[in-house]
Amino acid sequence: MEKFTTTVYGYNKNEVSKFVSKVTIEYERVLNKLKAKDQELALLKEKYKNYDGLENSLNRALFVAESSSSEMRRVAKEEASLIIEDAKKNASRIINDSLAEAAKVEAEMTALKKQMQVYKARIKKTIEEQLIMVDDIDKIES
Repeated sequence: MEKFTTTVYGYNKNEVSKFVSKVTIEYERVLNKLKAKDQELALLKEKYKNYDGLENSLNRALFVAESSSSEMRRVAKEEASLIIEDAKKNASRIINDSLAEAAKVEAEMTALKKQMQVYKARIKKTIEEQLIMVDDIDKIES
């Protein structure tokens, strides 16, 4: 604490003026420092508000990404199921077509076997008739 010398009319005016001047300067310095701190605090509050908004945005984006990922997995599973189901249908159709084709080929083969038996029977009959004719020629000559 500052002490002032006294004069006839009270305290020394120069000392008091210097002290008041020092106090004023110090008060202004502290006041400016306080204003700077208030500005810094306001800036930090604004940044906090921005970061808080950014955090909310990131949380929403994360939620959307998780939802999209779940939806994509669900859709992929559905598509996989449809592809498998379609493949099974195609496989069944191919098997049925193959079985039908095999039955057709077997029927053709059976028909060809019958035709061959008929052809063989005709050839045998023709040969037998020819043999009979040959035998008849021998009978005619004798």
